[in-house]
Amino acid sequence: MIAGGFPPDIEERVGLLSKVSLFGECNRRELVAIAAHTREARVASGTAVTVEGERGEQFFVLAEGLAWATVGTDKVGSIRPGSCFGEMALLDGRERAATVTTQLPSRLLVLDRAAFQSLVRGFPSVTVKILRILAQRLRALEHDGPAPRVRTVPSEGPTS
Repeated sequence: MIAGGFPPDIEERVGLLSKVSLFGECNRRELVAIAAHTREARVASGTAVTVEGERGEQFFVLAEGLAWATVGTDKVGSIRPGSCFGEMALLDGRERAATVTTQLPSRLLVLDRAAFQSLVRGFPSVTVKILRILAQRLRALEHDGPAPRVRTVPSEGPTS
Protein backbone atom coordinates (compact mmCIF):
# COMPACT_ATOMS: atom_id res chain seq x y z
CA MET A 1 0.00 0.00 0.00
CA ILE A 2 1.07 3.56 -0.57
CA ALA A 3 0.00 6.86 0.95
CA GLY A 4 -3.75 7.25 0.86
CA GLY A 5 -4.45 3.63 1.71
CA PHE A 6 -4.95 2.33 -1.84
CA PRO A 7 -2.91 -0.41 -3.53
CA PRO A 8 -0.35 0.91 -6.05
CA ASP A 9 -2.30 -0.48 -9.01
CA ILE A 10 -5.40 1.50 -7.99
CA GLU A 11 -3.29 4.66 -7.76
CA GLU A 12 -1.88 3.99 -11.24
CA ARG A 13 -5.39 3.38 -12.59
CA VAL A 14 -6.65 6.62 -11.03
CA GLY A 15 -3.80 8.50 -12.71
CA LEU A 16 -4.62 6.97 -16.07
CA LEU A 17 -8.38 7.45 -15.74
CA SER A 18 -7.90 11.10 -14.76
CA LYS A 19 -6.49 11.70 -18.27
CA VAL A 20 -9.38 9.99 -20.09
CA SER A 21 -11.73 12.58 -21.59
CA LEU A 22 -14.83 10.58 -20.67
CA PHE A 23 -13.92 10.95 -16.97
CA GLY A 24 -12.54 14.49 -17.27
CA GLU A 25 -15.09 15.96 -14.88
CA CYS A 26 -14.80 13.26 -12.20
CA ASN A 27 -13.26 14.08 -8.84
CA ARG A 28 -10.67 11.90 -7.10
CA ARG A 29 -13.24 9.95 -5.07
CA GLU A 30 -15.17 9.09 -8.24
CA LEU A 31 -11.97 8.14 -10.09
CA VAL A 32 -10.99 5.79 -7.24
CA ALA A 33 -14.42 4.16 -7.49
CA ILE A 34 -14.09 3.77 -11.27
CA ALA A 35 -10.57 2.36 -10.89
CA ALA A 36 -11.78 -0.14 -8.29
CA HIS A 37 -14.38 -1.43 -10.76
CA THR A 38 -11.85 -2.06 -13.55
CA ARG A 39 -9.61 -5.03 -14.18
CA GLU A 40 -6.37 -5.18 -16.13
CA ALA A 41 -5.90 -7.24 -19.30
CA ARG A 42 -2.77 -7.81 -21.34
CA VAL A 43 -3.15 -8.70 -25.00
CA ALA A 44 -0.74 -9.60 -27.78
CA SER A 45 -0.14 -7.55 -30.89
CA GLY A 46 -2.77 -8.30 -33.53
CA THR A 47 -5.58 -8.98 -31.05
CA ALA A 48 -9.05 -7.81 -32.10
CA VAL A 49 -10.22 -6.29 -28.81
CA THR A 50 -13.59 -5.30 -30.27
CA VAL A 51 -15.20 -6.52 -33.48
CA GLU A 52 -17.50 -4.35 -35.57
CA GLY A 53 -21.07 -5.64 -35.48
CA GLU A 54 -20.65 -7.77 -32.33
CA ARG A 55 -22.55 -6.90 -29.17
CA GLY A 56 -20.46 -4.87 -26.74
CA GLU A 57 -20.24 -5.69 -23.05
CA GLN A 58 -17.01 -3.90 -22.12
CA PHE A 59 -15.36 -0.48 -22.14
CA PHE A 60 -11.59 -0.18 -22.50
CA VAL A 61 -8.83 2.27 -21.66
CA LEU A 62 -5.51 1.67 -23.38
CA ALA A 63 -2.85 1.91 -20.68
CA GLU A 64 0.11 0.78 -22.82
CA GLY A 65 0.51 -0.13 -26.48
CA LEU A 66 -1.11 1.03 -29.69
CA ALA A 67 -4.26 0.03 -31.57
CA TRP A 68 -6.12 0.88 -34.79
CA ALA A 69 -9.85 1.33 -35.16
CA THR A 70 -11.35 0.18 -38.45
CA VAL A 71 -14.84 0.37 -39.92
CA GLY A 72 -15.13 -2.15 -42.69
CA THR A 73 -11.72 -1.98 -44.34
CA ASP A 74 -11.17 1.71 -43.56
CA LYS A 75 -8.80 2.73 -40.80
CA VAL A 76 -10.65 5.45 -38.89
CA GLY A 77 -8.09 6.26 -36.24
CA SER A 78 -5.32 5.23 -33.93
CA ILE A 79 -5.80 4.56 -30.25
CA ARG A 80 -2.92 5.59 -28.04
CA PRO A 81 -2.27 5.19 -24.32
CA GLY A 82 -4.81 7.18 -22.30
CA SER A 83 -7.51 6.79 -24.96
CA CYS A 84 -10.74 4.92 -24.39
CA PHE A 85 -13.05 2.94 -26.65
CA GLY A 86 -16.17 0.83 -26.36
CA GLU A 87 -18.19 3.28 -24.29
CA MET A 88 -21.14 3.51 -26.68
CA ALA A 89 -21.75 -0.25 -26.80
CA LEU A 90 -21.35 -0.41 -23.02
CA LEU A 91 -23.99 2.27 -22.57
CA ASP A 92 -26.57 1.06 -25.07
CA GLY A 93 -25.79 -2.68 -25.38
CA ARG A 94 -25.85 -2.50 -29.17
CA GLU A 95 -23.32 -3.66 -31.71
CA ARG A 96 -19.79 -2.34 -31.87
CA ALA A 97 -19.34 0.47 -34.39
CA ALA A 98 -15.71 -0.45 -35.14
CA THR A 99 -13.10 -3.16 -34.84
CA VAL A 100 -10.17 -2.24 -32.60
CA THR A 101 -7.01 -4.27 -33.17
CA THR A 102 -3.80 -3.92 -31.18
CA GLN A 103 -0.69 -3.05 -33.17
CA LEU A 104 1.67 -3.64 -30.25
CA PRO A 105 1.46 -5.80 -27.14
CA SER A 106 -0.98 -3.81 -25.02
CA ARG A 107 -2.23 -3.36 -21.49
CA LEU A 108 -5.87 -2.38 -21.04
CA LEU A 109 -8.16 -1.37 -18.22
CA VAL A 110 -11.50 -3.10 -18.70
CA LEU A 111 -14.87 -2.07 -17.29
CA ASP A 112 -17.66 -4.54 -18.00
CA ARG A 113 -21.39 -3.82 -18.03
CA ALA A 114 -22.10 -5.30 -14.56
CA ALA A 115 -19.26 -3.30 -12.98
CA PHE A 116 -20.40 -0.16 -14.80
CA GLN A 117 -23.99 -0.60 -13.59
CA SER A 118 -22.75 -1.13 -10.04
CA LEU A 119 -20.60 1.98 -10.34
CA VAL A 120 -23.41 4.23 -11.57
CA ARG A 121 -25.78 2.95 -8.86
CA GLY A 122 -23.20 3.79 -6.20
CA PHE A 123 -22.06 7.06 -7.79
CA PRO A 124 -24.93 8.71 -9.71
CA SER A 125 -22.76 11.81 -10.10
CA VAL A 126 -20.48 9.81 -12.43
CA THR A 127 -23.44 9.15 -14.72
CA VAL A 128 -24.27 12.84 -14.97
CA LYS A 129 -20.64 13.70 -15.74
CA ILE A 130 -20.32 10.99 -18.42
CA LEU A 131 -23.57 12.17 -20.01
CA ARG A 132 -22.26 15.73 -20.04
CA ILE A 133 -19.08 14.66 -21.86
CA LEU A 134 -21.07 12.57 -24.37
CA ALA A 135 -23.39 15.53 -25.01
CA GLN A 136 -20.33 17.71 -25.70
CA ARG A 137 -19.09 15.12 -28.20
CA LEU A 138 -22.47 15.07 -29.96
CA ARG A 139 -22.58 18.86 -30.13
CA ALA A 140 -19.08 18.91 -31.62
CA LEU A 141 -20.17 16.38 -34.26
CA GLU A 142 -23.23 18.45 -35.07
CA HIS A 143 -21.08 21.56 -35.40
CA ASP A 144 -18.02 20.12 -37.15
CA GLY A 145 -19.44 17.02 -38.85
CA PRO A 146 -17.82 13.60 -38.64
CA ALA A 147 -14.04 13.36 -38.78
CA PRO A 148 -12.66 12.22 -42.12
CA ARG A 149 -11.73 8.54 -42.29
CA VAL A 150 -8.12 7.46 -42.64
CA ARG A 151 -7.85 5.36 -45.79
CA THR A 152 -5.77 2.20 -45.90
CA VAL A 153 -3.13 2.10 -48.58
CA PRO A 154 -2.62 -1.20 -50.43
CA SER A 155 0.74 -2.76 -49.50
CA GLU A 156 1.80 -2.98 -53.15
CA GLY A 157 1.40 0.78 -53.53
CA PRO A 158 -0.66 2.77 -56.01
CA THR A 159 -1.40 1.28 -59.37
CA SER A 160 -0.70 3.11 -62.60
